[in-house]
Amino acid sequence: MNEAAIRSKLVQVGQDRLVRQLDSLDDAGRRRLLAQLAALDLDLIGRLIESHVKRKPHMDLPHDIRPADSYPRTPDNTRRELYQRAVERGRRLLREGKVGAFLVAGGQGSRLGYEGPKGEYPVTPIRRKPLFQVFAEQLRAFGRDYGRPIPWYIMTSDANDARTRAFFQKHGHFGYDPADIFMFQQGMMPAFSFEGHMLLSEPDSLALSPDGHGGSLRALDRSGALADMRRRGVEHLSYFQVDNPLVHCIDELFLGLHDLTGSEMSSKTIAKSGPLEKVGNFVVADGKLQVIEYSDLPETLAMQTNADGSLRFNAGSIAIHALRVSFIERLNRGGQLQLPWHRAEKKVPCIDESGNRVYPDKPNGVKLEQFVFDAIPLAQNPIVYTTDRAEEFSPVKNAEGVDSPATCRRDQIRRHARWLAEAGVTVPMKDGEPDAVIEISPLYATSAEQLRTRRLPMKTVAAGESVYLE
Repeated sequence: MNEAAIRSKLVQVGQDRLVRQLDSLDDAGRRRLLAQLAALDLDLIGRLIESHVKRKPHMDLPHDIRPADSYPRTPDNTRRELYQRAVERGRRLLREGKVGAFLVAGGQGSRLGYEGPKGEYPVTPIRRKPLFQVFAEQLRAFGRDYGRPIPWYIMTSDANDARTRAFFQKHGHFGYDPADIFMFQQGMMPAFSFEGHMLLSEPDSLALSPDGHGGSLRALDRSGALADMRRRGVEHLSYFQVDNPLVHCIDELFLGLHDLTGSEMSSKTIAKSGPLEKVGNFVVADGKLQVIEYSDLPETLAMQTNADGSLRFNAGSIAIHALRVSFIERLNRGGQLQLPWHRAEKKVPCIDESGNRVYPDKPNGVKLEQFVFDAIPLAQNPIVYTTDRAEEFSPVKNAEGVDSPATCRRDQIRRHARWLAEAGVTVPMKDGEPDAVIEISPLYATSAEQLRTRRLPMKTVAAGESVYLE
């Protein structure tokens, strides 16, 4: 779109202020702002201003909300044969190169006190490996074990793309073949004033922010990643986010259940730590499997219990999914990702009409984003599979307290101590915690089951010892 067309479109969608702003800039500034505007779908933005910015869209809760059924972590007698077939199906998909890994890594580490991409954050207890390396070693191990490299799709953001690419290059891509890594940027959306004007962060720059993890499905299409998957014969994506080093990037059973059941989008769940834990809730609402945010689930429902005292709504969402490539293509058909938009009122530092910098002390703007879990009710045969929190979920989100580097380090040590104990190694305990620092590289074992097949170099761990296996 040329400058004249952009100016005309801005007037059509009520952005006369931006037209005047373009007139006030020098050539370099005007080119920068025009490039940002050219990357936006201004027709869509015009519609969203009317439906989501100038007014709050009315969101009715479903009338009939029930707990979601999920496949158990351990099969009962009626499912044992299904699970055996599912594991074999997952293994076959990997041997045939039909699985890709999709890492959502657009975030920064600022909440952790780290200035840079969150994936650079050192997270393991002994070697202090960054999150990116933890995932790379795990995917390399699966590629090694199944004789086919796993294509790795990594979504960055405008804020961290260049640094992420440089970090991978600096570390030799952590042993990964660069030809099997496909990096691309997440889409961006401008912030708006409550009156519907796009806000500026600088005189020549919009106040942009990522379009939400749901936008990852749009970015897969626009970046050419989906075309790359088709070229390689990838049929399924294993989706995970950058802040959880315990995630099983590849899970043969989960992928096999996903494929055998004909599911277009499958999800993992864990039992919630309490009724009001800040995770989404898998429910069946008006007959459709979906996720209701913790802030939207009425407390009267969140607190409900079963006859045995357990929580009735106890299926927490942890942002681990399997998606069919054909489903992502269908969602993008027609050039528009078919997911709802969510509105959030935020404090947005910006430049006012007089050119003054504003640092608001209360919300002054609207940000719009899409959520990946909103694709679940659009999928055919979506399923939920129960995993174990201690095995697979300990994110690093906060500098201290819950979901912090300290709790994640603790949980990594606990998991690896448990793996060793299951393999017959005596692990010392003190006050209910392992009395040793233990780290197992995914290149040594990706699971407790695989560790049991290794010839371990010890039968006992000494109190206070640091044990690293690679």
